[in-house]
Amino acid sequence: MRPEALAATHRAAFTLSRAWTALEFEALLAQPRILLAGDDRAFGLIRVVADEAELLTIATHPDHQRKGHARAILDCCHTLAQARGARHVFLEVAADNTAACALYAAMGYRQTSLRKDYYPRNDSTAADALIMTHDLTCG
Repeated sequence: MRPEALAATHRAAFTLSRAWTALEFEALLAQPRILLAGDDRAFGLIRVVADEAELLTIATHPDHQRKGHARAILDCCHTLAQARGARHVFLEVAADNTAACALYAAMGYRQTSLRKDYYPRNDSTAADALIMTHDLTCG
């Protein structure tokens, strides 16, 4: 996927906060430890360092939500991370993003930390960030 397509999907999916730009995606994709899974409907970016992976972002275009794309992307990200030697994966998610929180919990992620007022919102409020982890060596 081209950075412009990633930015367009991200912008459509992230309406409460600032979406990432094509230049930001281009810079990330140029890094050797960044892995991309997905297509224009949904994608995920993961970074693997040593035995740990970080899900940097996952986005599903609103026209394609509630169809299992995010779960499939997350499964693919897990597989890619494991192939690079990752044993654990972590992410941060806005506490008010109930759909994402439910997906992560259903896929075995557990909250390990909280960052108060971490995500600035377009309406000048802020949402807490949940730090969640998942053991890639189980099941």
